[in-house]
Amino acid sequence: MTLTSPDTTAVGGRPVVPQRGALRPLGLGEVRVTGGPWARRQELNATATLPHIRSWLDRLGWTANFAAGHSSPDRRGREFSDSEVYKLLEALSWEAGRGGDPAVDAAVVELTGLVAAAQAPDGYLGTAFGGPGRPPRYGDLAWGHELYCAGHLIQAAVARARTAGPDRLLDVARGVADHVCAEFGPDGRQGVCGHPEIEVALVELARVTGERRYLDQAALFVERRGRRTLPRHGFGWSYFSDDVPVRESTSLHGHAVRALYLACGAVDVAVDTGDDELLRSVAAQFDHALARRTYLTGGMGSRHTDEAFGPDFQLPADRAYSETCAGVAAIMLAWRLLLATGDGRYDDVVERILHNVVATAVADDGRSFFYAHTLHQRTPTAEVSDDEEQLGFGGGPRAPWFEVSCCLGNAARLLASLACYTATADDTGVRLHQYLDAEIDTRLADGREVGLRVRTDYPDDGVVTVRVVKTDDRPWSITLRVPGWADGAVLATTYGRHPAPVGDVVVHRNFAVGEEIRLELPVRPRFTAPDPRVDAVRGCVAVERGPVVYCAESLGDVDLDLLRVDPSTPPVDTPHGVEVRARVDHPADAPWPYGAPATPTAGPHAPFTLVPYHRWARRGPSTMRVWLPAD
Repeated sequence: MTLTSPDTTAVGGRPVVPQRGALRPLGLGEVRVTGGPWARRQELNATATLPHIRSWLDRLGWTANFAAGHSSPDRRGREFSDSEVYKLLEALSWEAGRGGDPAVDAAVVELTGLVAAAQAPDGYLGTAFGGPGRPPRYGDLAWGHELYCAGHLIQAAVARARTAGPDRLLDVARGVADHVCAEFGPDGRQGVCGHPEIEVALVELARVTGERRYLDQAALFVERRGRRTLPRHGFGWSYFSDDVPVRESTSLHGHAVRALYLACGAVDVAVDTGDDELLRSVAAQFDHALARRTYLTGGMGSRHTDEAFGPDFQLPADRAYSETCAGVAAIMLAWRLLLATGDGRYDDVVERILHNVVATAVADDGRSFFYAHTLHQRTPTAEVSDDEEQLGFGGGPRAPWFEVSCCLGNAARLLASLACYTATADDTGVRLHQYLDAEIDTRLADGREVGLRVRTDYPDDGVVTVRVVKTDDRPWSITLRVPGWADGAVLATTYGRHPAPVGDVVVHRNFAVGEEIRLELPVRPRFTAPDPRVDAVRGCVAVERGPVVYCAESLGDVDLDLLRVDPSTPPVDTPHGVEVRARVDHPADAPWPYGAPATPTAGPHAPFTLVPYHRWARRGPSTMRVWLPAD
């Protein structure tokens, strides 16, 4: 049984292609990032990060696992290391579609051949299980990650099909998916994978191929969740997203990446099956997590022990986990909910995470990265070797590789496909969601061709200029977004300057080629206070400038734990960052750290310069804090 027309042609190259929804996403064939910091990050991703990932996969033997197939008991890497090869394949597929480099395309073909050679006749593909000297297939659903790895392979094949057309990789993925449906269908194994991922992959494969059985299998996995079919664990069933049925949960909880991946799959299932109850439930869970379980940076996950969401308002700055993978997964979820509902507040979520998690993660040379994102580094970041994989995930600086290196591949696939999260079309015109230099060339619902040229230095500067470069003599709309922080924005058009309220601003008329719309956002530094229920940072303030969070950083000259800020003096821009008025306390040492309240000895207030959070730990070992105690 088929769905609607299968999306098997290389039209646009869109990561998410829902069967219905308020907005139609534009893809790589319709949007191109042309300049500014994100274009530089994309180029760095292509020229440094992707080769870096491949070199480590080869060095550690994770690619060689496929060459050995199921015949070698000497497989190297963790049980989920196959997924890192698949994420690289996906990132390369998006990059080949974005940049058109024949060498990148050749790398996709080469890796596809390596992976395909390891596929079993029944479609199973996994180097950690089933072969001589290896554990049996599906003998450890909680920790084996077999379906998780299969999901990443399928997503790589979807990316390839949507950028280059169906090829051998899609054939491999269909074999894997057919095997999964046979093994875990209604009459097969009744379990779920300990790490969600297969759900979102199966839905996108259904969209690519038009095969309904893949969507049905994804829906079956979503409904099986929360039945406690996986073994008990010290972290609880919530660690595996198996404690509460998806549609009965009230908030995202448990292991942050698992919860977010599952939520993405649930949204996809809900959209394509018309299950509005499930869609509303997941949206409500995300809203709850955003309101009570999310860091100022947009990071998610406050517990190192189980990489999990904590209870409401448990958001300690110095123990923030805020994994890079969770940031990527939260963007995936926010984007899906935006497409389904048209609610522009999800744009603010994507923007916050992009500028404060994704932009922070990867080093300036593209060859090291943060796994976790603390908001308070009390001791100087440790030096790490550039040729040794790291076992710990926090304490930086950015490391070239970790024993578990899921984050760099995740960041790479997002950066390669970033243009796809920039703009959409609706029934009346084009909507801009993220502000960066870009060219947009697409067709409206009625088939008309339209084109836009976006120019901006955002977020350094708040001016966004949109020029119409292709149109006809009929009216259509251009919708811009005024972020939630941007009170006082102004929209300037041919017909004058007007206040632009927070939310969507729609300009609908018969445009002329060369006509410009200018959005002026009040990008200036401001103090931000936490909800008083966030006990860990009560009495503190942070500084934001536009969507960018700032931090205090010290290379050893200042003890940041003694810094106090004067919030009565507004922060101001300087050529080197944002300046605040601050002083340093000098409490007296004592043999016992408790006693009657005392007045600390304080130095005078003086200017102190903060830097963007995404720039911290780039100049050498340093301490850092986002939340600053206030006088």
